[in-house]
Amino acid sequence: MKKILPLFGMALLLNACVSTANTSSQANNSVKPQAENCPKATIVSLPMPKENESFYDSFNFHIRNIITDADTVRFQSLKQDFVFCRSNNSWTVQPGTLPKELQPESNYAAFAQETVNPKFKNIEFQGKTYQYRVLREPKFTLGENNNISRPNEPEPTQDRVVFELVTPNSEKPQIKTLYTLKDLQDVAVKAGYGTGGQLGFPRITSATVYDNRIWWSVAFEQGEGNNGIATIVSYDPKTEKFSLIQPEALWSTQITDLAITGDTKNLTFWMGTNVSGEGNLYIPAKGLVAYRPNSQNLNSGSLTAYTVNDSPLVGAIPDKLKLENDKLWISTANGVCQFNWQAADNRDWSCWRFTAMANLPSEEVPLYSALTNKTPAVSLSRNNSGETVEVLWWSPVEYQTLKKRYEVKYPQGFTVKLDEGASIYEFNNSLPPGKPQIDWPGFQWHWNGDRFVRGLDEVSLNLVGSGPQGIGSGQLSPEVPINWNAMRGDLELLQLSPKSTSVKYYSGWVDEAKLQPYLTVVPQARPQNLQPNPLAAKVNELPSRQ
Repeated sequence: MKKILPLFGMALLLNACVSTANTSSQANNSVKPQAENCPKATIVSLPMPKENESFYDSFNFHIRNIITDADTVRFQSLKQDFVFCRSNNSWTVQPGTLPKELQPESNYAAFAQETVNPKFKNIEFQGKTYQYRVLREPKFTLGENNNISRPNEPEPTQDRVVFELVTPNSEKPQIKTLYTLKDLQDVAVKAGYGTGGQLGFPRITSATVYDNRIWWSVAFEQGEGNNGIATIVSYDPKTEKFSLIQPEALWSTQITDLAITGDTKNLTFWMGTNVSGEGNLYIPAKGLVAYRPNSQNLNSGSLTAYTVNDSPLVGAIPDKLKLENDKLWISTANGVCQFNWQAADNRDWSCWRFTAMANLPSEEVPLYSALTNKTPAVSLSRNNSGETVEVLWWSPVEYQTLKKRYEVKYPQGFTVKLDEGASIYEFNNSLPPGKPQIDWPGFQWHWNGDRFVRGLDEVSLNLVGSGPQGIGSGQLSPEVPINWNAMRGDLELLQLSPKSTSVKYYSGWVDEAKLQPYLTVVPQARPQNLQPNPLAAKVNELPSRQ
């Protein structure tokens, strides 16, 4: 009997929060929003990590659910709500109200059971209740310490992911095979990968009614050899027939959420996308995708990707979507955007960014140019009452004492030369659209038209190894973290070669006792005079990594 280690279950757990709210729900435009019905402004501090949490969990603002009413749009993350007031386009941050059922972290045993043998969920269609679930066969069992075990070795044609639907007129579920292990192996070979791996446990990330049909998006667990095929399931209650949409371009991409627009003959499927790796739950994929299938072949059609590299999108990984008439909301761990879905390409998007701020104290604050430096480079001083500084990140200086420093924006900047150069990125087909094929120390930053910037959902939250990687150098040790110059500060590229990199970075580090950060939402400012990405000119000058 083959067992899957508990780490696998925890990784899946952290990435499996799902809301199956009807994404086609629309705001009541006949009711004028009232500012007095919006929540009052309050101060929500940057949360301190609990004993079983990592330091970077304080900046985990991935959106798990969106709730709308006539007055507000509420974006629920694990620990706080970001609330938009319709009457005056203002924002407040509120204590979190995410329901327990969307917090699988709170009960690992229950989550493990739900992974192996998921319960049926309900969706209403024309006054009748339909029950649905997705699971992997043959069924697995839970062993000691909630380890997940399979009954036998994989059989490519027998191992499969199935969708089950119980209609109002039947107690026995209809079963539709979504794909088998053999299907996954075949599509992997076609995409240029090997045939190794196994089926990751599937999960439903959205359920909605549109165009007299019921629609579901299905994602899957990735990492440690697990994978799947991105799938949209459709059911026509009138004909009692299923349809599957599995776009070839998205085959190993997780669909985080789904919204549908258009008419019967010209549907557009809007999808958030993400991929995962071993110990890394959030890796940018294709951003926000608009997929318009070919009416003769639903698995082929036009696909437009909107990413932080080539669009106004504020975050790299869209978590949840909400359609309201002609407006589409896209929420990410770095902020929120709204635009008219019929004119998505005109770049006239309204975007806001999540961040932390802190009031500078009256005394001078030492600012260090690198995380573990002993001597400050300069001091920050408050020129005016209430002057603030933006807080970008939080990292330990010592593992034993858990002493930490905040990374803050520093407009004057520092420069550093690294003995690490650049090369051609060897996994080109896995790059998000618009990202140059260059592997360099700032790989997880993106070009915004003026500088290289790094959103909160571009910081790889590694569960294993040395944690998030930034700009800096040094050896990892049990006592002292790597002496990062910057983790999220903006970068200006000064020099790049196969052997070295020089950048100016616009951030510094402050002892945690000096600041008391609080959360806020600010408008996303885009540069007025967009400049070409300087990495694009380097593609033909750099060698492939040996």
